[in-house]
Order: sequence, then C-alpha cells, then structure tokens
Amino acid sequence: MKTIARKVIFCIFIMVLTLTTSCRSEETEFIKAPEDEVLVANSPVASLIQKTSINDGSNDNIIYNANCFNIKLPITVNVNGNTIIINSEEDYKIIEYLFDEDDDDVDTISISFPITIILSDFTNVTINNYTELYNYSSTCNGENEIDDDIECLDFYYPITASLYNSNNEIIDSITITSDAQLYGFIKNLSSSDFVAITFPIKVKLYDGTELTINNLVELKNLIETYDNNCDEDDDYDYNDDDCNDCNQDQLLDVLTNCSGWEVDRLKRYGNDYDNYYDGYTFNFYPNGTLSVYWDGITAYGTWVASGEGNNMVVTVNVPGLDYCNNDWVLHEISKYTETKIDLRVGDNDRLRYAKSCN
Repeated sequence: MKTIARKVIFCIFIMVLTLTTSCRSEETEFIKAPEDEVLVANSPVASLIQKTSINDGSNDNIIYNANCFNIKLPITVNVNGNTIIINSEEDYKIIEYLFDEDDDDVDTISISFPITIILSDFTNVTINNYTELYNYSSTCNGENEIDDDIECLDFYYPITASLYNSNNEIIDSITITSDAQLYGFIKNLSSSDFVAITFPIKVKLYDGTELTINNLVELKNLIETYDNNCDEDDDYDYNDDDCNDCNQDQLLDVLTNCSGWEVDRLKRYGNDYDNYYDGYTFNFYPNGTLSVYWDGITAYGTWVASGEGNNMVVTVNVPGLDYCNNDWVLHEISKYTETKIDLRVGDNDRLRYAKSCN
C-alpha cells in the first residue's frame, strides 16, 4: 500500500510540475510574443499610436493662432463688431464669412472670457484673460513647424483591447471610443502591462481613403508611411483650404439652381472694380452656356469647370465682358446669409458671384 501511495504522490507531483511548466511556457510565449501581437509601453508602435491620437490644436487658428491647444466650445466672440456664439467647428465659417465680407477693412476678433482650452494631452485649463492665453500659446510651435502631432490619418472607433500584466493575468478588457481615451490609455501603460488589441481595425487617411489594419506591424508601417505625407494645415491662413471638398457636381448644382447671380467682388490686375458690373445678372446653365442681362441687353457666353478640390479651374468667357473672362480657380463656395462663389487667380484677380438662394 505504501508503494502504491508513493506512486500516486509521485504522479501528482509530475502533473503539477508539468502544469506549472506549461503555464510558465505560455507566459513566456506571451511576453516574448511577436511585435504584431502585443503592445507594450514605450515601444515604437505605442509612441506612433499616441502621436496619432494627440489633440490637434490647429483647427481653430482662425480664433487664436496656437497649434498646441483648442478652445473648448461653445464660446462667445466679437468679429468686426458682430457678437457670435460659436457652438461647433462649422461655426468657424461664420467668422471667415465676416472676415471675407470686406477686403479693405482690418479684421478683428475678441474673445469673451473665461474660456477653457484643451491641451495636446486633452488636459482642460481655465483661462481668464489674454495674458493667460498668451502664456500657453507662446509654448506652441509656430506655423508649419515640426511637432509630435500626426494628422495624416485618424482611427475609427471603437477599438477593443485586453490588458494583461507580467503574470499573464487579464487586468481589464476595455473599449476605446475616442482619441482622448486612446491617448490616455497609451500614456498610462506601465512597464508590466501588455496589451492585445482586437484586430482588424480601420483608419481613415487625409484624402478620405479607408484602410483595414490586421496587426501592429501593419499599423506601425502605415503610420510611418503617412507621418509627413500630407499638409497638416498648421498655419494661420484660414483661406487656404476652403475648397478641400469642392467638386464639379457641387459647383454645377449651386450655379445652375440659382438664377440672377450678381458680381459682388471684382478685382483685375490688382485694381478693384466691385461696382463695374452693377445691374448685371448672370445665369449659368448645365450645358455650359451662360447669359448676362443688363439695361435691356442680353449677352451669351460659356463656362466650364475642370479639376477638383482646391485645384478646380472655372473658365468663363463672355464676349465683351473682359473683366469676367479668365481661367479662374475656385476658392470657395460659401452659404451663410447669401450663397457666394469666390473665384481667384493669385492675389491680383478675383471674381465673386453672390445671390440669396433658397
């Protein structure tokens, strides 16, 4: 009986030893897992993910020139004497509209304090005056200077992940739903944490392309590829991206579904001719023709658009109306109190049609 007991005890010992060795082997395999499977603190891919999720502070530069923080909305501002409540980023267009209304004035904007700013790490700070605001903005990089923020691609959410410790134990399973949450998650990883992201995930490139990512190696390579592959718009020129989303169908729809266009702004060869075509009305037709009426006279011409976005060219040709004729570049389609089609060539030529359209 003692012999049998010893054999049973020995077998149990062997089973426990085998199980322990197996667990340690699995733990070692997890900790030493390939880079495409496990995300760890301070790794190159973790750094790239965090930089991609940094808060972009340049999108509200029309309010205050600072690339390293946003002003939290809503806020109240005064633009050229007009008091406006800014509730969303779409309302930045109202500020731009008022700035563009008159080219000969000095544009001013003032902020009603207190406000809250959101730093690059999503920290919220209350600001009570312009001195405090300047103290933060003076630490930002200037126009188009290299910074940590990667803006050429964005994550689609939600992203799910499992968090392990060095003992191969699941600490938490989380669902990440925003850049702020992702940034904080990566920032707070400790050296003993290991993250298994649930793939595939999706990202959106600066040009609207959507890509599916299947592991961390693909994600690292993609971010490195597109890190500096686009204009991050870290400048103070609010006018340089007005037609990012313009296309020929949109222009055709706006021009041809509104009749009686008037010349609102006209500048040729550096000279202003805003009133030159007072009383003239322009009508654009889908077949590429246009008519102009004034003082009982009707003239006919042609118009054609080519290209897309900020590189769309609109060629206008009406015999006898030489100041209107040009290969114009579409600068903006604006819809605020009026619909306006702004055409420009460099700094010397500008033609803007305006009409109150339904």
